[in-house]
Amino acid sequence: MQIQLITIGNKMPTWVQAGYDEYAKRLPRECELVLKEIPPGKRGKNSDSARIVKDEGDKMIAAIAKDAHVVTLDVPGKLLSTPELSVALKRWLESGRNVALLVGGPEGLSDDAKQLARESWSLSKLTFPHPLVRVIVAEQIYRAWSILNNHPYHRE
Repeated sequence: MQIQLITIGNKMPTWVQAGYDEYAKRLPRECELVLKEIPPGKRGKNSDSARIVKDEGDKMIAAIAKDAHVVTLDVPGKLLSTPELSVALKRWLESGRNVALLVGGPEGLSDDAKQLARESWSLSKLTFPHPLVRVIVAEQIYRAWSILNNHPYHRE
């Protein structure tokens, strides 16, 4: 199974890429985490934000692997504890399907992207900067995997 982290944004600071890479490389091939970056739309004073969000959403949808189980990361989504995420990860692994985790841009996800989702996951009631979300998601996926495999990382 491959977990695609499809996110709006590119040109991240070095610490973001290093943090993401650290956790992604720890995951085994059967639970591979792959980052797919979608360049953000150009924003300015007179930008049509609705059009930008729609265009970003269309690009995200095009990046989703065929027959993938789509999960949005969205503030109104379901709050999961780490053990609950490990249960979800187990379900995803047992399904044999790829998973696409969608992270929108500054204005959020497009309605079309949200409609494709089978689940919606909220990291917190707090708002995190998009670069940090990549690191948090990678770490939590690795932690959930470590719980499923009795790896000592979760207990550290």
